[in-house]
Amino acid sequence: MSLIGLYVEVYDCKIKSLKGIYGEIIDESKNTFYIKNKDEIYIVPKSISKFIFYFNDYSIFLDGKLIDKRPWESIKANIKKKVYVVYITKFLNIL
Repeated sequence: MSLIGLYVEVYDCKIKSLKGIYGEIIDESKNTFYIKNKDEIYIVPKSISKFIFYFNDYSIFLDGKLIDKRPWESIKANIKKKVYVVYITKFLNIL
């Protein structure tokens, strides 16, 4: 399960300067995400952060402790009961 290419927001982090960062995951290691935001690349630790992943019309809230694994180990992780998925409705602007 590779998360590379998904858009993510750092919802909460113990390192306050990383909180609120939004961008694309360009690389992933066991303990960190590399998130590209415009011209900067941030290295965000997974274990002390909470994330919102954006996929199609869904927002997936996930605690980084649950995915603090190597990308190929995440496939085996049983996190179904601890993931919150929210469907984002598309609003039409009617004039």
